[in-house]
Amino acid sequence: MADRSAARRVIDIVTGAWQSQALYAAVALGLADHIAAGHLTDEKLAAAAGADEDAVTRLMRLLTAMEVFGGNGRDGYRPTAVSECLREGADQSMSDMVRIYGEEFHRAWGAVVPAVRSGTSGFAHAFGTTLHAYLRDEPSAGPKFQRAMNAGNVFFPDVLDAFDFGGARTVVDVAGGSGSLLATVLRAHPGVHGVLFDQPHMLPIATRYLDEAVGPGRYATRGGDIFHEVPGGADVYLLSRVLQDWDDEHCVRLLSTVRRAMPDSARLLIVERVIPEDGSHLLPLLWDLHLLMAAGGRERTGPGYAAVLGAAGFRTESVHPLALETSLLVAAPA
Repeated sequence: MADRSAARRVIDIVTGAWQSQALYAAVALGLADHIAAGHLTDEKLAAAAGADEDAVTRLMRLLTAMEVFGGNGRDGYRPTAVSECLREGADQSMSDMVRIYGEEFHRAWGAVVPAVRSGTSGFAHAFGTTLHAYLRDEPSAGPKFQRAMNAGNVFFPDVLDAFDFGGARTVVDVAGGSGSLLATVLRAHPGVHGVLFDQPHMLPIATRYLDEAVGPGRYATRGGDIFHEVPGGADVYLLSRVLQDWDDEHCVRLLSTVRRAMPDSARLLIVERVIPEDGSHLLPLLWDLHLLMAAGGRERTGPGYAAVLGAAGFRTESVHPLALETSLLVAAPA
C-alpha cells in the first residue's frame, strides 16, 4: 500500500498551480475591486465581473478557503489584507505580478521539460523569442513587467538598513528599470544625486516613476548597453535582480564593465537571492528554476557569486539578509 502521507504530498504539489491560477482569475475578473465596491454576494459579484454565477461561487469558495477573501456568498464576502494586495492601483498592488505570472510565465512553465532538457529558456520555447526581446517589442509588456517587479520590491527599504549611503554623492542604478530602488535611496538621502542607466526604451517609464517619486532635478537618466558601458565616477553602483537573468559569461562581462567605470573607493550593491548550500530555504530554489523558465537565467550560491565577482575584479565585502529570502551583497574592487 502506498504511503498515505507521501501520496498526499504529491497531491498537494500537483494542485499548487491551481491555487496560483485561481488567484490569477481573481485579478483578471477584478474580484477584489468589485468586493471593495460593495458587490458582496455571489449574484452581485458575478454580475459585476460579467461571469457565470455558479462558476464565481465555486471560485470564491476556493479563494476564501485560501484566505484571499473572508466571509461567504450568502452573508457577504469581505476584503482581507491579501485581497487588498490584488486591487488595481492600490498602494503596493501586486495585481500586475499576478497577471504576468498567470499569463506569460504560466505559459513559460508549460515548457519546463524542453527547458530542462536543453538548458535554455522555457519562455523561448513557449513564445519563440526571448523574454528581453518580448518586453522590448510588445508595447504593453514592458510597463506591465516593471509594475510586476515593483510589486515584489518590499525588501528595498531593508537595503537602507544594511548599507550606509551617508557618504555617497552619486548613485548609479545599472539596468534600473522603473527606478524603484533608486527612488528608495534618494528619498532617504536628499543630498544624493541618482543616475538611472538602462536601455533607451525603458527611460520614459523610469522618468515618469522618478518624477513622481522624488521629483525632477534629483536624478538623470542615460540609455545604453550595460555590457559595453555604464556611467563612470559614482560612489555607489546598484545591480538589483540583474545578474539573475544571465549566465556566468555574461555576468562577468557586465561586472567588468561596471568595474571599469568605478573608482577604487566605490562600492557595488547587488540585490539577489542567494541559494543556501544546505537547501534550507525553498524560495531561492523556486526562483532559481523560474529564472530558467523565464529568461534562461539562474540564482547562485555564495561561492557562485564570489566566482563571477572575482573574475571581474571584485571581492565580496559583506552579505546582508533582506526580506523574502533576498540578500544584499556588497562588493568592493579587489
